[in-house]
Amino acid sequence: MKIAVSGTYSSGKTSTVMALSHYTGVPRSLARTIREIMPETFPGLKLADVTPAQFLQLTLRRHTGRAVQEALLGDDFISDGSSLQEWLYGVGRVRFGTMNPNATAGNEGGRATEVPAEMAFFAQVVDQYGQAFKHHVKNTYDAYVHLRHELPIDADGHRPMNNEFRATIDTMLLATLDELRIPYHVVGGDMAERLETIARIFGLKPVMSTAEAIELARQEYGRQDFRMETERIPART
Repeated sequence: MKIAVSGTYSSGKTSTVMALSHYTGVPRSLARTIREIMPETFPGLKLADVTPAQFLQLTLRRHTGRAVQEALLGDDFISDGSSLQEWLYGVGRVRFGTMNPNATAGNEGGRATEVPAEMAFFAQVVDQYGQAFKHHVKNTYDAYVHLRHELPIDADGHRPMNNEFRATIDTMLLATLDELRIPYHVVGGDMAERLETIARIFGLKPVMSTAEAIELARQEYGRQDFRMETERIPART
């Protein structure tokens, strides 16, 4: 079974996927992060400062990375998010009229008072990306686990994100799953509760205790490189 674990920024997707993979023995698929992709694509640039055209390239690179990882894993895996999220982060920027949602967070509805002309074409391309990404998602995943927002946004300086923008993306994501008729289950609680609930929903047999799985995930998560994209050395090509 191919399961995607969804949720927007600071929902705990990555740590949940890591722990769930250890808990059930089902392999996980982790796409390269934007922090990893940015330095080799736009050295020295922050995500909050990308143009519409640059954002589209990042979206395509991340989607391609996901598709390759999924193909390598075969018929059973747990995915950390999906390409729906990358697409919807673009849709959200179209709706808010800005490439940096934090720059307009103080406006009414969080929307830009003046929308740059280039956003019109950006909206058209994002729509076309959406058609392709939805087709991919529909033909890839058997079901989704959607994580509730139970944690505050991590103000790490990397993600241009605020509560209103996050809530908008969250609502659109679930609406898209309804549109695609992909079954999904909304899950919350602490990590142990999440693991037990997800395993029960899909009939996955635990291969270790929740405590062991959580500790392995904690160690694995701690080995990640959380440096800002501007602090990283571009990869050699």
